[in-house]
Amino acid sequence: MIVGLHHYLVVSALLFSLGLFGVLARRNLLVIYMSLELMLNAANLALVAFSRYNANLKGQVMVFFIITVAAAEVAVGLALIVALYRRRGTAHVEDLNSLRL
Repeated sequence: MIVGLHHYLVVSALLFSLGLFGVLARRNLLVIYMSLELMLNAANLALVAFSRYNANLKGQVMVFFIITVAAAEVAVGLALIVALYRRRGTAHVEDLNSLRL
């Protein structure tokens, strides 16, 4: 069986749907953050699949830069979550409804 573009796009759509479900259904800030990263990786997978299908490296180079920026974003986001947890003592979204300390 040959794995084609359709298979990659189905996996990408499933990963994106799983991430979207995690963002909408979960209450823990860390799990929501991981779900957002899963959605970003699903978009990257689709971009690489289209790039490979069209025999063009531009999409793969773009994914390389996206992953680089996402690594910096993860570092900043996790630092904010840890600081918020230390200040408030919780990482549940419904308990974090105010910007006041």
